[in-house]
This record gives sequence, structure tokens and C-alpha cells, in this order.
Amino acid sequence: MKYFILTLSISLFSLTSFGQNQELRAYLDNKQFFAPGVGNYVEFHLQFVGYSLNYKGKDNGLIGEVAVQMNIQKGDSIVASDAYRLSSPFMKDSVVEDFYDIKRFVLEPGDYTFNIILQDMNSENDPLEASQLIIIEDLSDAISLSDIEVAEVGSRGDGSSPFYKSGYDIIPRLSTFFPKELNTIPVYFEVYNSKMFEDTVFGIKQTVIDADKNIELEELTVFTRHYTSEVVPILKSIDISDLLTGKYIVNYTIVNRNMRELSTQSYEFERSNDKQIDYFSDELVLDPAFQASIPDDSVGYFLECLIPISRTTESKNIFRIAKTKNAENARRYIQLYWTKTAPDTPYESWIKYKRQVMLVERLYANNFQEGFETDRGRVYLQYGAPANIVRKEYSPTEYPYEIWRYNKIGAFSNKRFVFYNPDLVNKAYRLLHSDMVGELKNPSWPRELSKRSTPNGNVDDPNSGVQDHWGGNSQDLFRDN
Repeated sequence: MKYFILTLSISLFSLTSFGQNQELRAYLDNKQFFAPGVGNYVEFHLQFVGYSLNYKGKDNGLIGEVAVQMNIQKGDSIVASDAYRLSSPFMKDSVVEDFYDIKRFVLEPGDYTFNIILQDMNSENDPLEASQLIIIEDLSDAISLSDIEVAEVGSRGDGSSPFYKSGYDIIPRLSTFFPKELNTIPVYFEVYNSKMFEDTVFGIKQTVIDADKNIELEELTVFTRHYTSEVVPILKSIDISDLLTGKYIVNYTIVNRNMRELSTQSYEFERSNDKQIDYFSDELVLDPAFQASIPDDSVGYFLECLIPISRTTESKNIFRIAKTKNAENARRYIQLYWTKTAPDTPYESWIKYKRQVMLVERLYANNFQEGFETDRGRVYLQYGAPANIVRKEYSPTEYPYEIWRYNKIGAFSNKRFVFYNPDLVNKAYRLLHSDMVGELKNPSWPRELSKRSTPNGNVDDPNSGVQDHWGGNSQDLFRDN
């Protein structure tokens, strides 16, 4: 489950002077768990940004207060609700800390809408309101995993904390961004119904995938052994100290004695850990054949064409070198990039990629973008040729669009991309939606695609205004492609 920010302003970190009428900011997330004798339940985690509250004096100190209203709807009916006031930690000095809250609701499997209203009781600002679609799965009758919850703090508990479950106090970390100062990720999850195994033990497999390059980081693949029980709580720590800047996915999978995978949960996160890399080492011996493959009038083009397959750190180096317009450094970088990326076949790998670059240039370049700069060109270069493409240049109700399907992208199967051309010119197709990890996810993509003939949706159902039209079958094609 992805968290989102409840805020009335665009920038989370735009500070106003302490003590003035500040705008409340908070993070919201949800995780699903199961408890025998209770049923499937969902936790809603709230993190309030301490400096965004307004405080009043109390007992020679300061304290803030937030009114919280929440309800859960199924269709037009409210099936659960709560309303209460939450006080901030008592503050005796100017140190302002974030604080947390958690609410649990037992729900039957199905689709629901969660609504929340937050009001700073010491502010005249309008309340914050948000809605979130949630899907409750049935975890009661099969070997399964809860959602993965990342902890700000995780420790053994005695049941006295509202954050307690299955023997642990888990203070949730709602941000999925990990700066270089943080080198571990504490994760908590639960395994259900493992007594269904014939054995008394089972395994948990941890894998970490580089989402930018779609490769599994074998050094972080770990197997652990556990004894079966109705509920098996697991608190682990992932070492991310050597991960460079980029997007990653950690997977936890239940496996039996025969290594058959039974259930998997994933968690996506971003890492910032730039390391200075010397791309101009005197040890690099320029290969005449390699250098001859880079025409003098296209050095900058072939340098920048590496961006679609580069990490964030590498892209920064490319921009830095391109800005200097130093052709020699650009040539050295291109060769060293492939020497590091494909050490056994650097020249062959470069020539293969160069052919792909020229292909996307011919297919997808337009009046203001090189082929590799377009969304279709970037996806082609990053993931390769799709297994299938559905093209609809003419539709009574929809903009021209393409749906690309990949049978396999690294460790992922059956991933799709929707591109569309709302400008109707220049072949300037943009990425509208994808179910690939790390790519743009747009729940309202059918409405955006049909915007010429579709009224706006609402926050509960962003596609509520999408009507069936003759020829307007993009959703069916997306599902069936």
C-alpha cells in the first residue's frame, strides 16, 4: 500500500514561522493484517508533522490538538467510523517532533472507500479531507502474508502500546524515501495459516530488486527458517548501506521444503546514496573500434542516449558531462559505462544498444524530442521490445493510444504500458499508466484517455464518468492484452 500526504499546500517542507497560523500536514498509510478469532482487519497509520501544528500554552509548556474524523464506506453505506481528539506530545522547549496515531477496523473481504477529515483545533484553516480506495483480501483460509510494514521503531512489547501486535511494538515509518544517513530498513510482517504445511517448518525468502535495471541483487537474497503457527510475526532488518541512489523493491515469499513459492508481498522504496564515481581514470584505455563507433558530430547525442538505462547517479554524471560540451570526456564516459555495465562484452553490448537507439529514433522521434527522450523510446530502451502492441489511432471517444504488453521484465510478468497522444500531433505519445513497479500509476487513466467526451469523476471513483461508447474499448484491451 502506498502512503499519501494530507496537505492543503503543494510543498511538504515549506515552513512558516513557528507559532503562526500554520497549515497542518500529515502522512496517511494503511496495512492489512489478520487475527484468529477476530478476522481480517486494516490498520490506518497517521504521522503528523510536528512543526505544522499550532500550539497553545499549558503548564509552562505547549501542546497541540487535532480533531480526527474517519469513516469507511461500502457503496453508499458507512460500515465503520470513529471521531476523536488527539493531543500532541507535551512540549517544554522549542524542539518539535512528529507524532503518530493508529486505528484498526475489522472488515469483511471486499472493496471500500476510506474517508478522513483532520482539523487543527488551534487553527482557523480549513480542515484537511481525503479519501482512499482500499481492498480487503481474505487472509483466513490459506497460507498467506500480511502487508509489509516498515518500522520507524520496532521492539518487543507487552501489549500496553496502541502500536502493539503479536508480541511487538511497531511504530510505522510512512515515508518510502531513505536518505544516505539511514542504512537499514526494519520491516515487520506476519505469516498466516502455516500449520497447513505438512512440515513443522517453512522458509521465508527475501529478495531485493533494482527497479531501475530490473535485476535481482543476489547479495541481498536471504533465506530464513521458521516454525509453523497460526500467526508467525517476523521483524527483520534490511541492510541498504551499499545501495546506490534509485528505486528498489523488496519481496518476501513463503516457500515450502521443495522451494515452491506460495505467497509473496512487496514493498517499494527509494534510496538516496550518491557516491562519487571517477569516470576519467587514467587506467581506462580507449578502444579505437569503440571510439570509431561514435561519430564526431553525435558525441553529445550518444552520451545522453544512455539516460534511459542509467541510474539516477549515473544520469547526474551524464548531465554534468554534457553541460561541459567536452567531447573527449563524453567519449571516455560512454566507453567506461559499458566497461562497467557489460565487462565481458562492452563493445558488443554498446553496438547492440546503439542499434536500438537508432530504431527508436526512427520510430518515435518528433519535432521537439529525440527518440530516446520520448516516453515510448525510453520504455523501449529500458525494457526492450514489447511482446505485443495494440494501436488505436482513431476512436470515437478516445485520444489515439497504444497499449504495450511485456511477458517478462526482469522478475516481473505480464506488465503493461498505456501511451496516448492528447495533442493529436507530432507522434508525441505520453505514458499515461503502467502496472510496472516504479512506473507511473494513474487509476483514472480511462477518464484521461476519454477526456474529450467524459465529465470529471470524483475522488471516490475517478472513472465514474467513463461511459461505454462504440469503439471505446481501451479498458478491455488493457485487461485482455
